[in-house]
Amino acid sequence: MSRIEQKIQTRKRILAAAGRGFRKGGFGGIGVDGLAKEAGVTSGAFYVHFDSKAVAFRESVIQGMSELKEGVCHFQAEYGQTWWSEFVRFYLGVKRRCDLTESCALQALAPEVARSNDESRAAFEVYLREVATIIANGPLSIGAPLSVDAACVALATLTGAVTLARAVSDPALAEQIATSAERALLS
Repeated sequence: MSRIEQKIQTRKRILAAAGRGFRKGGFGGIGVDGLAKEAGVTSGAFYVHFDSKAVAFRESVIQGMSELKEGVCHFQAEYGQTWWSEFVRFYLGVKRRCDLTESCALQALAPEVARSNDESRAAFEVYLREVATIIANGPLSIGAPLSVDAACVALATLTGAVTLARAVSDPALAEQIATSAERALLS
């Protein structure tokens, strides 16, 4: 592997570790040393790739929102006319139960973005608009939002339901929250 390829791989590893760290502990819950340790590099190596923790956060937000966008496109391509119900069930199931470090950026990072700098907020907003547009313009699917406004409401419902379900300790209540959101989104 060439030096350039090594540098690219190291940056990707740091970015992936930063995404996990920010999802789990929030922006304030992990420092550069923790991010570097999670990636298996030194703090100095972290700074070779990112000027600051804030820059790594913004890049993590972009990466996470890109993954959401790719996920929506995958469901649209894979499931055609049933893509919306498949996506909703996946989001309220797998993305609700997965480890927080692997959760959706929309759910895990949005509260952190709200407290972040203008650059991170702007990046989040660009991707949020793109995801909402992709949903609204996607293949016809029963219950799928048909406008960007409706897609934003649906994304807010998914995000809120997962957030609330993760926050309660009673599994029956968590399931009730997810089931109620599913009914509302698919009716």
